Amino acid sequence: MQFVAALTTPIVDNTEEGAERIRVRGIVQGVGFRPAIWRLAQRHGLRGTVWNDAQGVDIHVCGQQAAIDAFVLALTREAPPLARIDHVERAAAARLPPDATFRITSSRDSPADGAHLINVAPDAAVCAECLKEVFDPFARRFRYPFTNCTHCGPRLSIIETVPYDRGSTTMRHFAMCAACSAEYDNPEDRRFHAQPIACPACGPRAWLERGQCATRDVALPAERDAAAVSGALLQRGHIVAVKGLGGFQLACDACDERAVEQLRQRKRRPGKPFALMVRDLEVARRFATVHAADEVLLSDPSGPIVIVDAATRRRVASGVAPGLATLGLMLPNTPLHHLMLQGMDRPIVLTSGNLSDEPLCITNDDARARLGCIAEYFLLHDRGIARRVDDSVQRVVAGRPRMLRRARGHAPASLTLPAGFASAPPVLALGGELKNSFCLLQASSGQGTAIISHHMGDLENALTYADYRLSINQYLHLFRHTPRIIAVDLHPEYLSGKLGRDVADQLGLELAQVQHHHAHAAACMAEHGVALGESPVLAVVLDGLGYGADGALWGGEFLLADYRVCERRGTFRPVAMPGGAQAMREPWRNSYAHLAAGMGWTRFTQSHGQLELHRFLDSKPRRLLDGMIAGNVNCPLTSSCGRLFDAVAAAAGVCRDRAVYEGQAAIEFEALVDLNTLHNENDTRAYPFAIGLIAISGLPCIDPLPMWQALLDDLAHATAVSVIAARFHKGLSIAIVQMVEKLRHETRRNDPVTTIALSGGVFQNRVLLEQVVMRLKPLGLRVLTPSQIPSNDGGLALGQAVIAAAQCIAAY
Repeated sequence: MQFVAALTTPIVDNTEEGAERIRVRGIVQGVGFRPAIWRLAQRHGLRGTVWNDAQGVDIHVCGQQAAIDAFVLALTREAPPLARIDHVERAAAARLPPDATFRITSSRDSPADGAHLINVAPDAAVCAECLKEVFDPFARRFRYPFTNCTHCGPRLSIIETVPYDRGSTTMRHFAMCAACSAEYDNPEDRRFHAQPIACPACGPRAWLERGQCATRDVALPAERDAAAVSGALLQRGHIVAVKGLGGFQLACDACDERAVEQLRQRKRRPGKPFALMVRDLEVARRFATVHAADEVLLSDPSGPIVIVDAATRRRVASGVAPGLATLGLMLPNTPLHHLMLQGMDRPIVLTSGNLSDEPLCITNDDARARLGCIAEYFLLHDRGIARRVDDSVQRVVAGRPRMLRRARGHAPASLTLPAGFASAPPVLALGGELKNSFCLLQASSGQGTAIISHHMGDLENALTYADYRLSINQYLHLFRHTPRIIAVDLHPEYLSGKLGRDVADQLGLELAQVQHHHAHAAACMAEHGVALGESPVLAVVLDGLGYGADGALWGGEFLLADYRVCERRGTFRPVAMPGGAQAMREPWRNSYAHLAAGMGWTRFTQSHGQLELHRFLDSKPRRLLDGMIAGNVNCPLTSSCGRLFDAVAAAAGVCRDRAVYEGQAAIEFEALVDLNTLHNENDTRAYPFAIGLIAISGLPCIDPLPMWQALLDDLAHATAVSVIAARFHKGLSIAIVQMVEKLRHETRRNDPVTTIALSGGVFQNRVLLEQVVMRLKPLGLRVLTPSQIPSNDGGLALGQAVIAAAQCIAAY
């Protein structure tokens, strides 16, 4: 339970009887909050009522003032595990008759005055108490795959409107039996008003079906055994489609080379790593190095995929995570998954139920149609899914959990904004093109609040874009949000931007166009509570590509930024991208462009003509590329740090010809880093970078030419690629810190910058982030790094929203 509360306390004599109206806002619906309030009222001898409405929980309480004060203190300290209190308001109220009791009453629909953002609890993994019942032969819910209570189970994935009552969810089709009704109506039961409450007598059912490519030698089981038989099918090498909490998943035995390769071919996912699910931490430890912080994350109610180091003693199939030294592990998050994995002593692949780049299937019919060519069997159920919610992904880096993908278990929990946003207008920020999420921002209860959507994916896919538009409408309806400002990225071709400009034009709303890297910086600042009006930070934003304020493609930026404005104070030396987007798919193009820009082909040939890299590049259509670069034909200049990683990785022979997923070259290059070289070799052996000036603008820039000279010398001496990777990462981190040192004094000579923000997708690289943070700490700087919000484009929408709000506040 997180607690960030503002208490407004009436001043009264606490020895007398009082009566108050207490409003509690936060994640307080669907988490057992009202029965907790009822129990606290009984303990403190209070009378009154508690109910839900569209703004949170409302309490009318009467009794000794000292008891009311103790009651309020207890409700903030003893809230249920999934609750989060953001704000508590207290006001005097009418006294109640002495013979009144304390009651829980039905939800009320408060006026939608636009003053508040409603909170909806994220989905939560099955709790220990429910799981104990699932495996207890004498329990009423023995082996029931939809067992849940107020401490666990579906929330966002089933809710259709607020308040959060059963009739507002996809569970409205299942009438409760007498036994479930008794639990539901009993404030002392942990299932009191658990909206998805169910049992075998009255709730959803699961069953197993054959797919069109299944063999006929398997007898389909009774419903009670469907999950267990699915586990047995996985152990026999079959592929099973599983209907999970927020959508379908595809499963196979992670140790079966043939099954994994077959899944890759059928799903059309040639190289991107698969996520794995393991029965428990014991199995996880057999196949991975699981540290204490990893265990905490794996066991969290949010149930994320956690990126951990792969073990060397026992390995999964080579096709699970090709080219990587890490695995993405998660524990079972529903009773259905627990039942399926009960007999499995090795991991299963559990990946998204779709063809690559498409949105998840969420209905049985859609799954049968779209996954019929992939799965041999379908583990289905008849509880509806209101919206697609993928798995969250996290990794422990520099001692803290880092969000790589914010989805199930975390979305749509709200973020309380820093001081200064209390008068913010309502904003809808539409995010970027890749790894998209969107954001609703609004002021309520004397503070700014932001709700970031679940991960939407890459909008280039037509089905994903359609789902994105649908989800925006769902969120606006669910949270009763009426935006005054639409915030979008500057890029003229982003689909999210085109949509935002159209909506703003059609509805007569204000449009805020926000520079990509400024949004990255602002999201990091907002997460860490940098107040509106605080001194600017020096933001280091490194990513693949973003549309710059000058219309160029940026991606390695040093910005002096607050929420309202940002100034570009440094960058990486721009280099051409031969073929434009094709250079992102073929990393060797970036190698060629960097070498051509830095030393030219003639000098490269004279100095390093004997290298295999030279022979490889010489086999490519160099004259065509030279003509494109010289004529500036489909060869945009970019300062992208991501493209520098591509260039260096390809030069070293890593993912040279083609990248089959975004960032593949950089990810595989990081995986090769020799830790002994990284930590123990003298810094003088790290690859050097120069800090120069861009001729036209005079802007300081990191110049990689000295790095290329050192790297090529190492290639000539047949230095191990792992050592090359370590020296590059270390050298780049040194150069970044040198640039920070230079700029923080130059930008504010009388008052040097003391706060540094690091963001952008390149900082998902654990080695680079840890090296930069380690080297900044001795300088006495406050270093901000994303943790709750992704540093990649999944965090853009939050940054867009706070920038748009800040600029509007300044204007008025």
